[in-house]
Amino acid sequence: MSTIMLSDQNIGVRGRFMRIHVLLIALLCALAGVGVMTLYSVAQGSWDPYATKHLVRFVVALCVLLAVAVTPLKFWLSAAYPVYFLSLGLLFLVPIIGDINMGARRWISMGGFQLQPSEIMKVALVMALARYYHGLEFKKVSTVLGLIPPMAMIGIPVGLVFIQPDLGTAILLALSGLFIVLLAGVSWRWVILGIFAALAVIVFGIQTGLLEAYQIKRVTAFLDPTWDPLGANFHPNQSKIAIGSGGVEGKGYMAGTQSQLGFLPEKHTDFIFTIFGEEFGLIGALGLLTLYFVTFSVGMRIALAAKSHFGRLLAMGVSLTLVMYVLINTGMVMGLAPVVGVPLPLVSYGGTVMLSMMIGFGFVMSVWIHRHQDTLRTPGWR
Repeated sequence: MSTIMLSDQNIGVRGRFMRIHVLLIALLCALAGVGVMTLYSVAQGSWDPYATKHLVRFVVALCVLLAVAVTPLKFWLSAAYPVYFLSLGLLFLVPIIGDINMGARRWISMGGFQLQPSEIMKVALVMALARYYHGLEFKKVSTVLGLIPPMAMIGIPVGLVFIQPDLGTAILLALSGLFIVLLAGVSWRWVILGIFAALAVIVFGIQTGLLEAYQIKRVTAFLDPTWDPLGANFHPNQSKIAIGSGGVEGKGYMAGTQSQLGFLPEKHTDFIFTIFGEEFGLIGALGLLTLYFVTFSVGMRIALAAKSHFGRLLAMGVSLTLVMYVLINTGMVMGLAPVVGVPLPLVSYGGTVMLSMMIGFGFVMSVWIHRHQDTLRTPGWR
């Protein structure tokens, strides 16, 4: 084993490329391919304006993934905090220089490209928490002093994203962070206390008007599907009609009536699973969910194979983030969760979301390539 560890530390870039996890790359390509195919249908048989851009973005993001993957994992360990604070700085800039789109200020324009800092923070938060627990003694994980830093690392970006307002991303950030804390070994009594605290905050937000009016309407629409059928419940109901009308085998590619006749909103982003379900039915929907499940399983197997604590937590965090994206998005369009504006990873149209997700799996790939290294610490680190 020591010989393997030594070879891992001295392996060159070419050797790292030879260790690329081919199955993981194939799964990511398959998911992006589903996105291109569905976006082509959304545009009624045209590559513009969505499918071509989605494909180009994926190719660029795949190159970034490979660059991240062959970079030594020790570098990402040392870069975790700087990346987190850079992302946090961008979030602080959003209320000042951010662009307003659809009533929310979430994007920063940079040279003709719109950057969404909250998407970058999803990966940066996982990195920073994995770095924190990599250097923390296990006996301190469940202490008050041991919990204050990670709670601050989670709470500050969640609050900044919430006021944009972006409830869906705020929930994803909170869940991603809390899963890392849980995986690090925190006592269950803190987990139960945290759940009650979160519920109290939600109730407080509804009663005091902390939530935006449209957010309260979405929660109300979820709790009562018959309420405001031509307003807050119109889009969720249309989505359920579309998915249900697809039946077992679907209506056929580019033959979905709800989507082609324009009854669905945001069908190229948040509601793209509805389009796929209507056209390919239950069989197609289950096939797509299976692709996501296998991708998640591969990510978790890579995490369990890692010898370093940082690598394990990083790979698990990215894999769980993927699952939360999928569960919230599909639950939202099927009426099992409130509409919160969460895209379907690698399938929905969106540049920053795709780039952040691919960078995340670049880290997972780096964990796989350097899986035999049992420690990444250098002298002077905790």
